[in-house]
Amino acid sequence: MPRIWYYILLRLSSKGCATSTTPVWQLPELAVPSKMLEMNYGCGSTVNPRDLGQNPTVLYVGVGGGMELLQFSYFNRRPGAVIGVDPVARMLDVCDGNLRQAERENNWFKRDFVELRNGDALQLPLEDESVDVAAQNCLFNIFKKELLEVALGEMHRVLKPHGRLVLSDPTSEDLMPESLRNDDRLRALCLSGAMPLQQYIDFITGIGFGTVEVRARRPYRVLAPEQYDTDSVIFIESVEICAIKDPMPADGPCVFTGKHAIYYGEEAYFDDGNGHTLLHNQPLAVCDKTAKALGNLGRKDIYITGSTWFYDGGGCC
Repeated sequence: MPRIWYYILLRLSSKGCATSTTPVWQLPELAVPSKMLEMNYGCGSTVNPRDLGQNPTVLYVGVGGGMELLQFSYFNRRPGAVIGVDPVARMLDVCDGNLRQAERENNWFKRDFVELRNGDALQLPLEDESVDVAAQNCLFNIFKKELLEVALGEMHRVLKPHGRLVLSDPTSEDLMPESLRNDDRLRALCLSGAMPLQQYIDFITGIGFGTVEVRARRPYRVLAPEQYDTDSVIFIESVEICAIKDPMPADGPCVFTGKHAIYYGEEAYFDDGNGHTLLHNQPLAVCDKTAKALGNLGRKDIYITGSTWFYDGGGCC
């Protein structure tokens, strides 16, 4: 499939990628221009203060109206700190205009905080290991398998060691009929490319990201037989993921899905001898791999919760 087809999908996706589900940060002295709000794309947020400490360099792929670029800049106020990449010159022009309007509406914001570059997700115009945070909305729904692996590989290439890839995408545990999956318009609307969450995570770890955090999992859309070419209702969720460019552990990636371990025995704490210390009756966030290992101990004084699909840092690993 010609690469330009994916450029078209990127632009078409602006019409349907859940303008109502991408949160707008309400922060002191942050004014988002109305044009940015009208062009508010995506199915979740890739802007998280936890990723933006220590003055990082941030890459955002697919500039849209510039809202995410402005929000990233709020946390990192220096020239060139945020890099926006887009393959469509017209989108770069519109985004530039919106950013200039943002400069007029925000005393703290300077247009040179953001650098706009022409380029695409399949061949990013950046040096190896040059950014601390990379982000994109609806990456998995726009690209099919072969090019998705290329795009993820490019993100991995430009991130510094321990850098963070922040993604927001629709996922679905229901079977997506091939008629929908191959519908270019529905794929452009971030609907028919939805895959099961575990498959989504496997793509990311398969590229080499050693740590994956599932930060949010929310209802998103329903595809009903009366409206789409499907025999049954398809429930689609929105997921927010952070993948960290950590070395891959010998026993596999650390995937956090919101599980916790609670020790309630007679001692003040429990130490499993593998770097995990559970304080008495204090929940500890654990990756799925550690949760399984603790469960396999067969102890009656350790409780392992199910996945909450919400992870806010800390814990093991």
